[in-house]
Amino acid sequence: MPVRKNNNRRSRIKKSIRRKIQGTTERPRLSVYKSNKNIYAQIIDDSQGKTITSASSTELGSFNNPTVEVSNNVGKKLAEKAVASGLESVVFDRNGYIYHGKVKALAEGAREGGLKF
Repeated sequence: MPVRKNNNRRSRIKKSIRRKIQGTTERPRLSVYKSNKNIYAQIIDDSQGKTITSASSTELGSFNNPTVEVSNNVGKKLAEKAVASGLESVVFDRNGYIYHGKVKALAEGAREGGLKF
């Protein structure tokens, strides 16, 4: 019996989410990516295929396995940049990750920073 990798599961979930979610000029997509050492977030306008703004834990000086607090600060930093570029509301794309822990903290930080989703 073949062993199913966790990454394959996330990619299947990611595809089903992306079928439903699309970023527009009015409401771009806030996409989250977690690696083993950092967490990244970017706001993307899918209609033009451009990244509007981004933030990561490396910008904040955390280079090794960010905590929930660091993830929250990344969300706040991203929201700060987005509000400065004139954005108010976005569509949240958790990118196949479970809405828990660091992903949830990033989303709450973005909401605290002034983004609506």
